[in-house]
Amino acid sequence: MKRRINPDKCVACSTCVVQCPVAEVTSKFLGPRMLGPASERFRMLNAGEDDSLSYCANCKNCDISCPQGVEVSNINMLARAEYCREHRPSFRDWILAHGELEAKLVSYFPSFLVNFGMANPLSKQILDMVGVSKKADLPKFASKQFPAMFKAYKQPDNLTKRVVFYPGCFIKAYAPQTGIDLVWLLNKAGYKVESPEVFCCCGTPLYTNGFEADARKNAVKNLEELAAWRKAGIPVLSLCPSCQLMFKSEIPAFFPDLAEKMESTALDDAMEFILGCIERGELDLSEADTTPLGIIYHAPCHLRAQGIGFPGLDILRMLPGVHAVNADAGCCGISGSYGFKKEKYDIGMAIGSKLFDTIKDSGIRQVATECGTCKVQIIHGTGNPCDHPLSILRWRLEKKAQ
Repeated sequence: MKRRINPDKCVACSTCVVQCPVAEVTSKFLGPRMLGPASERFRMLNAGEDDSLSYCANCKNCDISCPQGVEVSNINMLARAEYCREHRPSFRDWILAHGELEAKLVSYFPSFLVNFGMANPLSKQILDMVGVSKKADLPKFASKQFPAMFKAYKQPDNLTKRVVFYPGCFIKAYAPQTGIDLVWLLNKAGYKVESPEVFCCCGTPLYTNGFEADARKNAVKNLEELAAWRKAGIPVLSLCPSCQLMFKSEIPAFFPDLAEKMESTALDDAMEFILGCIERGELDLSEADTTPLGIIYHAPCHLRAQGIGFPGLDILRMLPGVHAVNADAGCCGISGSYGFKKEKYDIGMAIGSKLFDTIKDSGIRQVATECGTCKVQIIHGTGNPCDHPLSILRWRLEKKAQ
């Protein structure tokens, strides 16, 4: 079934074009207005698709800036899905879309061997031949993935309040310690944490790479589980802005028949929840380390698109001894798997150059961001350490050195 978003609210003001980081650095992309609302009218006449559609990074900056509230990026993603129903995506796109499956496969092998195998020059050359840039730094698999770490983690027995944690692919496979840091903080605030393994990938990498049917299967499974916890009145938290955005606004846009069965498909932002714990006195920041620490914070595009502010930055600024500044330098250029693609690597690095220069010029060593792939890109572009604000909060409360 073809799904359409009415493009007629677009008044052709071109604000989205000015704010589009891809259009700013390359002429290969016609821009969000031309490929979104303008082209949508031709799609309604079955007039074909422009090749530059694949250069949309789905960063949401067009949506953030549009004064008319046009869902420009969703128009583009729906058009991309329609195109891919008739034109099979590449093997490279399959690889980048199915990270969760690959993480399950590599979990049977020692992570250091897998990471070495992926990082050696021969493997990089092979990946480059299928379209994954040999210049990109791919995220490294953790020695133990989150489900195993969570099972082994001993939570206190006297906790009476309950929350659910939706880890998402990145924390599951690449950053499980960040998930454990959240569990530690929630336990400290008096909450017992559940993390059902039935939850799967939110579908963002699947949908943006052209695998609509796989994304839908995941949405069905995730929404069934979410509905059960909602019925029990228990919050379901996420640390990943892209997962949050998929549940909150993209599932309703891409699969409205699934979303209409629920009052809301949104997950709760874990940083907002932790901020609430602090404000309610459930977490006491007076216990935190007071050693002076400078932090420069990057707000992921998919967090800004949600319009909930920057709770991670707010928390960092509440910590004694911490001086946290907002880089406010736009997109990092990675946009999930976009910047790993051979033909888009240089575009991604050009987009991120303003952020990289801002970080380097600040003189601040420690970077913080909520997005896992933003973290990979920032480390790649600057060489600076970059961590989730939540992990920094735990370190300060435990008085551990960064």
